[in-house]
Amino acid sequence: MIDYLLKARDLFDYSKRLRRDFHQHPELGFQELRTASIVERELLEMGIEVTTGIAKTGVMGKLKGGRPGKTILLRFDMDALPIIELNQTNYTSQNPGVMHACGHDGHTSIGLTVARILSEQRNEICGTIKFIFQPAEEGLGGAVGMISEGVLGDPKPDYCLAMHLWNEKPVGWVSVVPGPLMAGAELFHVTITGKGGHGALPQHARDPILAAAQVITALQSIVARNVSPLQTAVVSVTKVRAGDAYNVIPQTAELWGTIRTFEPEVRKLVLQRFEEIIRGIADAMGCEVAIEQWGLTPAVVNDPGIAQIVEEIVRQNGAILIDTTTRTMVSEDMAEFLNRIPGCFLMVGSANEDIGLSFPHHHPKFDFDEEALIFGAGWICASAIGLLVQQPSA
Repeated sequence: MIDYLLKARDLFDYSKRLRRDFHQHPELGFQELRTASIVERELLEMGIEVTTGIAKTGVMGKLKGGRPGKTILLRFDMDALPIIELNQTNYTSQNPGVMHACGHDGHTSIGLTVARILSEQRNEICGTIKFIFQPAEEGLGGAVGMISEGVLGDPKPDYCLAMHLWNEKPVGWVSVVPGPLMAGAELFHVTITGKGGHGALPQHARDPILAAAQVITALQSIVARNVSPLQTAVVSVTKVRAGDAYNVIPQTAELWGTIRTFEPEVRKLVLQRFEEIIRGIADAMGCEVAIEQWGLTPAVVNDPGIAQIVEEIVRQNGAILIDTTTRTMVSEDMAEFLNRIPGCFLMVGSANEDIGLSFPHHHPKFDFDEEALIFGAGWICASAIGLLVQQPSA
């Protein structure tokens, strides 16, 4: 049996060099031109068939094995975030106001390392491996864009795999969860319109700020009193805007935020109560309301059969800290692939508190222990080959 962790360790300098280069030159969603060009160059040097410009900046590599078999899709995201980096390293972002604060620089590096390892054994591979380097994972629809432009065809994948570095857990930890793993996400924008007036004469106004304050408080009753304690949901108002002067009651107040759920029935309940509460309070306060709500991504749900196989594969490939119960309310648009193709999404521990690498994702001082690149690449290689060999039923 091939030791994929050892192969990934042998390529650690390659992985680390790529990761630090991507970190220094972060690019926002659908702007990953430099990143995509490096991905294209590396894949071509490996002798992998390459298609570029998918969903603007996405890249697909196709590696045909020397033996017939099924097809597996491996997905790696490339985009950064609009965050000013506060780290002081020799690979700090050189793009002001943009930062790899979620580990996608590591994911792209891992994807290229996986491609390099597997390309060197193509003659022994049973089937086809499609490498998807995706733009715009951070809420901009990169997965849907690539799917709509045909990455699930010619040939259609039988399985899919992806991973995410996870700074809530230490290096060496991995989650392989059967069923729901990450929440589906909705976004909302609420505009409450009252009647403006003088701050000293509130009796002549209908205050939208007062209505908004009551809405913010009442929305928390959905999770506390409508959703079963044995189920899970999150309703967060994350942005509020109203007024321009200290002595003026404004005409409008606006709220933005997010809703997170796992189960479809919980989602339906939360959205129903969300609208009922807002409209009821606005009406009681003599205000009008406009509600915009749109889905960001469905829940990430792993195929239980594939997750079971992947768990055993990573166990045989050096994983000791295996977690099969982790769930998180953050979202991931790998869900779009998993909704169409049975597969598994792994979370790979990347924190190291002893050397100060434990800041959370989306924090301006986010960074991770680069040893995680070895585990990510090794476990994805082993899982991909293992699934092609075992070929579980969908």
